[in-house]
Amino acid sequence: MRSQLLGSALAALIVAGTGPAWAQDQQQPVTDRNPDAGRVAETPLRDLNVKKDGIPEVLQAAARDPYATVGLTTCSAVSRAVQELDALLGPDFDLGEVERKGATPGKVAESIVGSVIPFRGLIREASGAASAERQLQVAIFAGATRRGFLKGLGVQRGCSWPAKPATVSGAVAIRK
Repeated sequence: MRSQLLGSALAALIVAGTGPAWAQDQQQPVTDRNPDAGRVAETPLRDLNVKKDGIPEVLQAAARDPYATVGLTTCSAVSRAVQELDALLGPDFDLGEVERKGATPGKVAESIVGSVIPFRGLIREASGAASAERQLQVAIFAGATRRGFLKGLGVQRGCSWPAKPATVSGAVAIRK
């Protein structure tokens, strides 16, 4: 049964192709990727570290030095840097209510495909896929840290949004 499901997933990958799924994935923030059929079918390849998502350069730079100020001499430069991070990370908390996305059909399907792989955790560790996922999470955290730093820099310099928070104070409601 498991080998049939795994075979079906790999067949779906070959039939569907990975180009359109990859292109769609690159347009979504890295923190909000909702798997489509192509991404679900790629799950075994990502577990084997054959298919790699990669870490965008902006997040790699944030991980190297989240507090760098080189080139941030104007409010427009700070705004551009914040907008680059917004495109990768999704909206920041300063915009008010943040919607938490629960289980989507794509995430459930990805989980099911991943569950049919025996010893998945060991395979991901041995292949390097788990390490790559941890590196991505560190880069996402560094990007969020950098965005907060940039907005603080914007407040200090008297910049307008998006170089500073939309609201300087106020609570954020998180919807379920």
